[in-house]
Amino acid sequence: MTSKWAKNSAISATLLVTAVVAAVVVLVTPSGGGDSDKGRPQHARPRDGVDLAARIDDFTQGTIRRSAFHPPTALDRRTIADGVGLYLDGRHKDAARLLAEVDFGVSTFTDTATGRRFAEIADRAPESARGWGRVYIDLSRPAATWSVQVPHPVADADSEKLGVGAWRATPGGVMVLAGANRRAGEGDAADVAHRRDTVFHAVCAELVAHRLPGIQLHGYADSTEPDYDVIVSTGKGDHGRAWGEGLAAALKREGFDVCRVWVRRCSLEGRTNVQGRAAAAAELPFLHVEFSRTVRSSPRRTADAVTAIREAARYSAQSAGATRAERSAR
Repeated sequence: MTSKWAKNSAISATLLVTAVVAAVVVLVTPSGGGDSDKGRPQHARPRDGVDLAARIDDFTQGTIRRSAFHPPTALDRRTIADGVGLYLDGRHKDAARLLAEVDFGVSTFTDTATGRRFAEIADRAPESARGWGRVYIDLSRPAATWSVQVPHPVADADSEKLGVGAWRATPGGVMVLAGANRRAGEGDAADVAHRRDTVFHAVCAELVAHRLPGIQLHGYADSTEPDYDVIVSTGKGDHGRAWGEGLAAALKREGFDVCRVWVRRCSLEGRTNVQGRAAAAAELPFLHVEFSRTVRSSPRRTADAVTAIREAARYSAQSAGATRAERSAR
């Protein structure tokens, strides 16, 4: 894939900020998904009326919880990542042909909650056999502008619901969802946030090559960091600092105790996260956000968090507008 390197990281940062209106928990009811689409054709074909939240909940509960993890080869990883890149470039038929070489396929749907079309890139074989995950691409915009990453579904309970909420809240998103519990593989083989030899990382690296800023969503047990409700980090780099400061301030106004990793030491700082390291090397904005179990399990606390995120998003939209006006005046 051809990288499109941007010289102005502030533009990318505002894209990320707008994207992160995002972390909305969506209550879902199980339906369709999991391994049930193994017979779908190689070409993407329209399917209307799919509740994306329910589909992913079914995939999480019915497939990821029982999935094995089969380490992909370097060729497997590269083929899937290149296929995602081709799809992002609008070369949908080429993407489908390439993905079919590793028994992956593309289906298209309309999300009933948003009315937006999206593509799902997933294993055509039973998904619980390899545990390589899925990729969701919003088709309602001419091009993708940001990514949301969910590396630890099941292990970080309800983090996948945050991912769905994020994707739904802001058009132009790409959601990368791991396909197995982080403990499913031998040793830490399935811990995709800390391994470079996974499909998850290969796809995220492709998104970096396409200059898509990203937010990665995690969850922690209250006892891990009892003094805080949320931990906000820019990972290895600091290109998401402005957004991180804005989000932390908004969360505090909503009554959350927030650890800002660039100010003080906290647990779960995300410094060794390999997707964050890849973004830092590319000078691309990246946020690593941890939510306590209390926040993720309480509708009231979730609503408060959403209020804060939306407040930060309003600020980002104003910043993005100012940046566009400045560029037009040049």
